[in-house]
Amino acid sequence: MTDEERKSVASEYLKGLDTGKDIFHLFDEDAEVFFPNWGVARGAQEYKKLFSDLGALVEDFKHHHAYINWIIQGDMVVAEGSSEGKLKTGETWTDSKWCDVFEIRDGKIKRLYIYLDPEYSRY
Repeated sequence: MTDEERKSVASEYLKGLDTGKDIFHLFDEDAEVFFPNWGVARGAQEYKKLFSDLGALVEDFKHHHAYINWIIQGDMVVAEGSSEGKLKTGETWTDSKWCDVFEIRDGKIKRLYIYLDPEYSRY
């Protein structure tokens, strides 16, 4: 894969989250996904549960795509940016910083570690 193809997979994942589109086709069946306060999900059953658990907390959110910093080296893609959104409790956030570290091979996300402060609404 080229750097642009890897970036495209990561970007499709982020845009899919924003619009509520299916993202699971982007992941390898054995992918590993980390989210703070949730831990590491290994395999499709666990990472689908992770995203379901997060979906139960978050009503709406949006990544600021125009301002994402990208670093791509080999199979690794790092995306750093900010987001805004609303929790189902009604609390909102406007400029939460995050960093996602992907490992993408053969068109699939093999590993995704999501780094952010999970207490969004403090900001």
